[in-house]
Amino acid sequence: MTLDKNGTATITEIAGKLASGESTSESLTAACLERIADPQGEGARCFIAVNREKALDQARASDRMRGYGVVPSPLAGVPISIKDLFDVAGEVTSAASAVLAEEPPARRDAPAIARLRAAGAVFVGRTNMTEFAFSGVGINPHFGTPANPWDRTTGRIPGGSTSGGAVSVTDGMAALAIGSDTGGSCRIPAALCGLVGFKPTASRIPLAGAFPLSKSLDSIGAFGRSVACIALADAIMAGEDSRAPVAGAASRLSLALPQTFLLEGLDDTVAGAFEKALKALRDAGAGIDEIAVEEIGELPTIARGGGIVTTEALAVHRARIESRGDAIDPRVRARILMASEVSGADYVSFVEKRAELIARFARRMAHYDALIMPTVPIVAPPFSAFEEDEDYVRLNRLLLRNPSCFNLLDGCAISLPCHRAGGAPVGLMLASSQGRDQHLLDTAATVEAALAPCRV
Repeated sequence: MTLDKNGTATITEIAGKLASGESTSESLTAACLERIADPQGEGARCFIAVNREKALDQARASDRMRGYGVVPSPLAGVPISIKDLFDVAGEVTSAASAVLAEEPPARRDAPAIARLRAAGAVFVGRTNMTEFAFSGVGINPHFGTPANPWDRTTGRIPGGSTSGGAVSVTDGMAALAIGSDTGGSCRIPAALCGLVGFKPTASRIPLAGAFPLSKSLDSIGAFGRSVACIALADAIMAGEDSRAPVAGAASRLSLALPQTFLLEGLDDTVAGAFEKALKALRDAGAGIDEIAVEEIGELPTIARGGGIVTTEALAVHRARIESRGDAIDPRVRARILMASEVSGADYVSFVEKRAELIARFARRMAHYDALIMPTVPIVAPPFSAFEEDEDYVRLNRLLLRNPSCFNLLDGCAISLPCHRAGGAPVGLMLASSQGRDQHLLDTAATVEAALAPCRV
């Protein structure tokens, strides 16, 4: 077995083939590397660094260990990609920036990466991203931008910031991708590319060894073909035993449809797919209440000048901008410098208000399994839509609008595909409050099963 060119195999399916001897880690990894190297594919834009021999060595070692009965996890021997902001021992962590490309190699793995290594995963390479992870679009002027798998004739954005990670999975260059999410960087590319993408509660997975954007909002997540793929990666990175999500009866679901700006400005494709998904869930017996979520409505009050994320990003990058600002993507640099409008008193008030909203949101979600909404309000725009800076700013804000709410509320959130196969990818987002990650994954597995018939 190898991953097909559309990367449709789930981790469960791959693990089964490896266990039966129908496939080997070496053959899987070699096929992924071949696709990365294909000059007709997106590999050169998906990956910033690939170490072919190291990956094949890891795969062969995994096969030998399996032969001795040593299989540390269902991820053993599975080829995965890693976003270029994680420390991997012996590799440079550049965060897709020319400014950091000459930094010394990392001395040790980030804890999340070390746990994946101990679980037996095979690292095929470091994936491209928006520079410093600061955009929901995914465009990178230094290393190029991988094209969305949908409508490559037109050429559309993959979403960001984990652009290369998403496309590495859709195109069969990896079975799973590890990314980060500060305002939607896992969920936006998942929605635009037709994958599952998860943002856990920020404290769930250690952030050490991950190049920071915003210490308050950063979190570590993954992309895969199913909720089960994501749950497995999440458990390993969180230092827990592997746990498959439990899909229950849809008739027992209690979901809430937030009557806020999250439902505004949907394009026809997103609106149509989302309404069909809601109907499928209601037909399956799920309870869906329309409710006001005041906490979400109040979030713009802590977003002036970019709010917490730009202020903390400026703290990370101030010296770098002063010394080498001309070498940074000007659109990224401009976003960081927005924090110049935020005073110290503003920042303190933002942090205090955020803590209040987090507590209130947790109380509200005690009555529901999850909120349900579109992940982003539009399908993937073409690259040509971003030629003017004002269009870039407008579309970036639109892509970030829904996902970023749950970073600010320190919740957990997951994007599931809800479009028909072959159509424009549309994401459905489920979200809940701080620390309810496993319950949300179980809820997502239930929704995934209920939506399966209408996606054929």
